[in-house]
Amino acid sequence: MRILVLSDTHGDFYSMMKAIDATADAEVIIHCGDGREQIETLIEKFPEKQIIAVRGNCDWGSRFPDVQTAEVAGKTIFVTHGNLYQVKFSPYQLICAGRENHADIVCFGHTHCAMTDYEDGMYILNPGSCHGYGATFGVIDITPKGEIVTNIVKVDDLLTR
Repeated sequence: MRILVLSDTHGDFYSMMKAIDATADAEVIIHCGDGREQIETLIEKFPEKQIIAVRGNCDWGSRFPDVQTAEVAGKTIFVTHGNLYQVKFSPYQLICAGRENHADIVCFGHTHCAMTDYEDGMYILNPGSCHGYGATFGVIDITPKGEIVTNIVKVDDLLTR
């Protein structure tokens, strides 16, 4: 199972669509907030895909929740934007929230800094900002054996292929 993870698209439909084209086999798309219009477009254009989305601090008037927990391929994924957990200062509160929700994977955004980490059985992924120069996104692969692999991809690298 392949999962595309986006965040902080901030109106950049071009970079978002490049990420979607590059991961056309993804069955699930997670958007970690700050891209209300892009999330609504995803829901409309890709009804065959499971869309998991949360509200970011710039998503004024959004109907999306602040936090979502979803079961995907037998794994629990905790999704939030990150601002409510002060991720710009430390990941501690976010990691605690992930543990409280028995998450196997935590996805968040807000910092615009892509990162992937593993801490005591929990994968942590911030896909960075899929916006403008240096845009990035995340990919999570869950194997049939239940193994998890996380990656960060630069949109600019896709353009040189």
